[in-house]
Amino acid sequence: MTEFLQQLINGLSLGAIYALLALGYTMVYGVLRFINFAHADVFMIGSFAGYYLGQHVPAGTLWGGMSVLLAAMLICAVLGVAIERFAYRPLRGGPTLNVLITAIGVSLLLENGGQLVFGATPRTFPQIFPFTRFQFGHLIVSSNQLVVIAVAAFLIAALQLIIYRTRMGMAMRAVSLNPKAAQLVGVNINTVIAFTFALGSALAGAGGILYSMNYPSIDPLMGVMPGLKAFTAAILGGIGNIPGAALGGLILGGAETFIGGSQFSTYKDAIAFGILIVILLFRPSGLLGRRTIEKV
Repeated sequence: MTEFLQQLINGLSLGAIYALLALGYTMVYGVLRFINFAHADVFMIGSFAGYYLGQHVPAGTLWGGMSVLLAAMLICAVLGVAIERFAYRPLRGGPTLNVLITAIGVSLLLENGGQLVFGATPRTFPQIFPFTRFQFGHLIVSSNQLVVIAVAAFLIAALQLIIYRTRMGMAMRAVSLNPKAAQLVGVNINTVIAFTFALGSALAGAGGILYSMNYPSIDPLMGVMPGLKAFTAAILGGIGNIPGAALGGLILGGAETFIGGSQFSTYKDAIAFGILIVILLFRPSGLLGRRTIEKV
């Protein structure tokens, strides 16, 4: 029982990070109907922002950790808006394939630019929050895991409030449903899309900080595998569905953790792609997604 609880906590901690990343994928898809492949590299930028900012605040303090987290989210939000404005907006209305190729190009630019600016050598992420281990019999829980779960839960709840309780959230839902009709009733499409990128990128930045707290070796290519798994989580829950993205992240994180603690641990990275194949075969719309018929 103790081992099960340990794996459950580890899975929740990892799944919460995947959920934050998956939310960025699903929001952009919901509004623009394309996958922002550069999203995982914004996650990496968030980690490096935390690495450099963490050297200028007192180590292991709550206010210092929160300051680093908020600043990294802001930096990533600005980066997300810049990517949308200069890379994606000029291609809007054109073939979707052009946007997808551009997204891959932006991803490669951030990865190789990161190696040029930050260097390819892995860095050790600083301890920005107070660190403690809590032991309940054989069950060990770190304060970093609790911070990850608490911050992710707060951010997901705040995102729900923004989308369903604010005018901007209503505009986002309107653009997602019918962009032309939303524009006809006075919704500024450019503002809504920029806000969507800012929100998704801020969540990616937070995910980068939280991921680096538990897996403290960071490098410019660190976003590749978490990004692929978060993309899988978004499809698992139903791409374009926000609660589905959060659910998919938690399921994927839990599954990966339990596989990692079993005799099949060498296959833990393959589990995400196995789940992706199964979902695409038997429920392409995802667990919470709705079946839609598209005219060709």
